[in-house]
Order: sequence, then structure tokens, then C-alpha cells
Amino acid sequence: MNRIPLPADIVSQIMHTSADATIVTDRDGVIRLANEHAEKLFGFAPGELTGQPIESLVPRRHRERHRTLRDRYHSAPRGRPMVSGLELYGCRKDGTTFRCEVALNPIETDDGLVVTSTVRQVHKADDSEAYFRHLLDSAPDAMVIIDEQGKIAIVNAQAEKMFGYRRDEMLGRAVEMLLPDRLHMQHIQHRRSFQDDPRLRPMGDGSELLARRSDGSEFPVEISLSPVQSQAGRFVSSVIRDVTERKRMEDEINAARKEAERANKANSAFLAAASHDLRQPVQALSLLNGALRRTVKDEKALQMVDSQQHSLTAMTNLLNSLLDISRLDAGAVTPELEDFPIKRLIDRLSDEFARQAQHTGLEFTSAACATVVNSDPNLLAEIIQNFVSNAIRYTDKGSVRLECEETGGQCVIKVTDTGIGIDEDQIDEIFREFHQCKTPGASKEGFGLGLAIVKRLSDLLGLTIGVTSQIGKGSCFSVSMPAVRGAGTAEAADEAGDAGIHEAASGLVILIEDDINVANAWGLLLEAEGYRVATAASASEARALLNHISETPALLISDFHLLDGSTGVEAVSAIRENYGETIPAFIVSGDTSKVVKDARLLDNCTLMCKPIDTNRLLSAARHAVASGVVPQD
Repeated sequence: MNRIPLPADIVSQIMHTSADATIVTDRDGVIRLANEHAEKLFGFAPGELTGQPIESLVPRRHRERHRTLRDRYHSAPRGRPMVSGLELYGCRKDGTTFRCEVALNPIETDDGLVVTSTVRQVHKADDSEAYFRHLLDSAPDAMVIIDEQGKIAIVNAQAEKMFGYRRDEMLGRAVEMLLPDRLHMQHIQHRRSFQDDPRLRPMGDGSELLARRSDGSEFPVEISLSPVQSQAGRFVSSVIRDVTERKRMEDEINAARKEAERANKANSAFLAAASHDLRQPVQALSLLNGALRRTVKDEKALQMVDSQQHSLTAMTNLLNSLLDISRLDAGAVTPELEDFPIKRLIDRLSDEFARQAQHTGLEFTSAACATVVNSDPNLLAEIIQNFVSNAIRYTDKGSVRLECEETGGQCVIKVTDTGIGIDEDQIDEIFREFHQCKTPGASKEGFGLGLAIVKRLSDLLGLTIGVTSQIGKGSCFSVSMPAVRGAGTAEAADEAGDAGIHEAASGLVILIEDDINVANAWGLLLEAEGYRVATAASASEARALLNHISETPALLISDFHLLDGSTGVEAVSAIRENYGETIPAFIVSGDTSKVVKDARLLDNCTLMCKPIDTNRLLSAARHAVASGVVPQD
């Protein structure tokens, strides 16, 4: 606040520098001085205003309120710029009134505090102040402008509405009135730091800010700050936005996300348990059926076994499809990418489906290329299996062909059939869940899940799916992926690995399985094939069993989850350590959780998923026993 020693100095300054009406009043509101512009504006003769109460220049209906505001101002004097946003009116000597804007500047003199008022009439036509005030009040956000002392100089209508104060209740007061009491000191420090280094601070900078209404209620806000320099001094313009609703929505979204994560974890845990528990009885049935086929000689009984196997296969496929869809939708499937020759996958699937096609009277052919790809072999195999299964199901006569070719840096695997074909308008629909082809002659088997799984798996692996079809002539489904450049092929190794797989089955197999029904089924199947079997229910039992065995086992087969919390990895590792050899091992599991990945870390070991195809299992066992190396897939 300025201190001017003599009123004469004030007179000189006002008369020579002010282009507006200027009036000086004392503590009691008495006019001490008025310049020529003020006398003309209010219609008074020279010197006539001196000694008059300032309220004489205010319309009668506003005089009492003006006295109250004047007393409040003198209790906390501060500078107030023009365009405050207040509805102010002046009154001339003849009683006419007019809109005006008033800037206030307190000055400390030897005679006490005086207030210099600069008055400017607001004209309806072409007045920048009114236009500026209109802009402020029409702004969608609350605006508060403070001076260098942190006092509120200007507010708009939205600020009144947001904070619940009248404009005159906010003007001239410290801006901290709009904050919770506990934040006042902290805000004063922040305000001083901003004044030392004023710069634009945009809204939404991540700060957690709170404001307080006149009733004491608190609410979250976002605030942008802009330094403003004017002739009246430095100001800070604040744009304030109530984000209560947005914060509520964010809280609801976060709560929903946490609930979804919790449900997803529970769903994953359920899927892991369901995969194991649901597959166990199917696994036992499949093993028993395989054992029956190898021991029963009666033709009629064999037909019953085949019929039973057909039902088991349908149940297995449905169970696998339902679990696969659930796992994929729950995000419980994580690809395990590796480089491998596609020929290995094609050859294995060809062996598997040749028998199935032959059973239905179809010709099945395959042609593998020597390309190496980088993908998850198990998930890719599932895509191809669904293609071939569908081709066989929807082909009454003719052929099904599985082939691959490398073209343009891409490895393209195709499954072509001579089946019923698909209408063009059905192509996009066949990848939806439970959608079955409406073409006449379509098979009634299945539940329309195979291609839905294919779509999810291809998206997960980043593969490209293609379909071409013609009604009555057949379809071609393809899956494409980049070929691995510079990678050699493993044809020679694969051929060497095939040596001896047709030799008669023999040797000792150690089986570790804690489910007695499944263990018995395993034993019947393996013994029917020609193996001798020793069983244990846990890793500790397997170690104890070794004291009663006089020869090195030819093969180890273990369930992953065992009695007493041990795992097949522990059991296999203990047996191998005892003999000092990396004995071929199969670890079997219906668990879909990531913990089963431990089994993939073992050398000369393959992970098999329940329920296992008995023909594939026994073929792999012959290979492992004869060569000492488990098949690579």
C-alpha cells in the first residue's frame, strides 16, 4: 500500500495523470477530492463534490448496501481493478443513474487511510469492459483472478454458482477462503512459489486438488493457472473445474476393474482345477478303452469298443473346446514361441488324421515343406486340428488334403476338402461361437466351437486366417505366418529320430500317478502293449520304489500334480538323479495354469495334455524307448 505524505501531492497526481473520473474518500466515506472528469460525470459544479458523502453518488436503493460494503472494504483494504464483474451504478446530481465500473486503490497518508476510486461509465454500445464481463460470465468454467497479495479481484458467475458465495462476498478476500482450512498454509507457499516463477500451468497436470464451498463441503477440482500482467499490476487467472462426477466415474471404473481382475483370477483358478478334475475321468476311460482294443479279440466286442471310443472322442472334443474357449476369454493362455520346422507338425498331425479319415472312407493326403517358423507349436497344432476335423466332418466322399508351402516369405498351411462347401454370406459367421453351417447335408455333430477357437488363437498368435469355398465342391482353410529367415531344417534329425519306432514294445516304465483309477488304466494299457510297469503315487514314493528295482527304467510317465503336493518334475528329477541318466519322460497334465511350464524346462521330456490319444501316446512311447529321446512335439 502506498503512503503519500500530503493531500496536495495526491491532488497533483490525480489532476495530471488520470483520464478518468477520480474521487478520493476518507475512512468515513467523505469525498476529500474529485477531479474535473468526476464533476462532469456526476453533474456537479467545480468543487461542489468536496465534503459530500460518497453514497450521494450511489442510487438510493443501493446506498445502505454500499455502506456495508465500504465498511467491509476498510477492514481489509486492497486494490481492485476495473471490470470486477460487480453490478455497479452511479447517480448524478439530477437523479439519473448509469452503469459503471469502479477501480479501487487504498492509499495510506499522514491523515489516515484514503481510497482513490476511478469511475468509468459503461456504455451499452461498444464497451470493452461489459463485453469482457460477458465473456467471463458466459465461460463454462469457474474463473477466479487474484492479485499479487492473493486477494480475489475478479470472479465470474460460474464461480459464484460453484462455491456458493455471492460475488461481493469473495472480492477482496484471500483466495484461501475457497480451500479447506487444513490446506491454507500449504497453498500460501504454493502461491508464493508460483509468483516467483509465474508460468502457464494447464489443467489436468495430475495434481489431486480440493476446494471448499460456502457450506463447508469439499469437492475435487482441476485448476489451470495463467499469469496476467496489466497496468494495475500482476494477476493470476485461475480456471476451475469441478471433477466430482468424473472422479466418481473413475472410482467406479477402478472398482469394476479390480472386481474384474479378482473374478479373472478366480476364473483362472477354477479353469485350472476344472481342467484337471474334468479331464481325469475322461483320461481313465480313454486309457481303458485303448487297453480293451489291444486285448479283446471278439469282433462284436471290438465294434463296441470302437463305438465307445467314438463317444469318448466326441466328449473329449467338447470338453476341450469348452475349456479352451473359457481359457482364451479369461486371458489364461500365454503363447510359448519357438523356432521349429513346420514339417514336424504336419507329419505328426498327418499320422493322427489319416486313421480318422480312413475310418470315414475318405482319402487323406499331406505334403510338408521344409520351412522353419516361429510360433507356439501346440496352439498352432490346435488351429490345424480344427481345420482338419471340420474338413473330415463336412466331407461325405472324396478327399482331405493337408499341405504347406512357402511363398513371399510366408509359410501358408492349407486344409482342402471336397465337402459340401459354405455359402458366401456364411463365411464371416462361421467363426462365431455355436454357429453351425446351414448348408444342406451339413453334419449335426459338434457344437460350433472349433472355428471360434481358431479365431481367438489366430488373434493371439498374430496369424492370418483365410477361407475360400464353393457350394458342392469343397472348401479351403488356410493359416499364414512369416517364415524364419536363415533357419536350417531338421529333416535329417527327424529321420534319424524315427529309427526303431516300429520295434516291439518292451522295457520297464515307471508310472507316477496319484489317482488309483487312472493309474490302473495306465497299467492295463502299457502292459497290453508289452511294457512292464512299476507305479508310485508321489515323488517320495517314486524314490522309495527305486530300492526295489534292479534295472534302469526305459521311460518315465508322471502326472504333474501328485500326492502330498509334489510334482512330476520333482519325481522325474529324483529318478534321473538316482540313475545318473536323462531318462526319457512324459509329464501328463490337465492343468492349464502357468505353473505347468516347469515341465517344459526338463531336458528330454515332453508335456502331454489330458485326455491323451492312446495311439499317439503309444507311438511316442515306442519312439522314446527305442531311441532314448522323446519326440520333439
